[in-house]
Amino acid sequence: MSGLLIYVDTSDLREGAVEELKGAIKELVEFIDANEPQIVAYGVYLSDDERGMTVVHVHADAASLEYHLDVAGPAFRKLADLITLSSIRVYGEPSKRALTQLHDKARLLGRDDVAVHGLEAGFSRIGFDRLRAPTS
Repeated sequence: MSGLLIYVDTSDLREGAVEELKGAIKELVEFIDANEPQIVAYGVYLSDDERGMTVVHVHADAASLEYHLDVAGPAFRKLADLITLSSIRVYGEPSKRALTQLHDKARLLGRDDVAVHGLEAGFSRIGFDRLRAPTS
């Protein structure tokens, strides 16, 4: 259960919620940036018509995804009235615990549609050793 994990979720914005959502997203991203240094990348994207949202994050391993769901999980409740989750897709091998957490998140935000796609072939050139703090 190790290796790169890519998380992608898609949601529909609730009518009239875009400005409040933008503020909530900004707070969430700042919180994650300050409290989760192990995340390789985290991005929130709005569609051109501001009716859809996609969240993408990259983790070096399953433990990073678990940690993210533990630490940022309470903040997801703030989004529940602003979006309706359509789906969560994970590329890689999440732990059983992370998978349970993802199903919980999906139910909270609208729709329990979680799918995992295992790596068949590929490689990563991301240097995770450079991203981790020294251990001396």
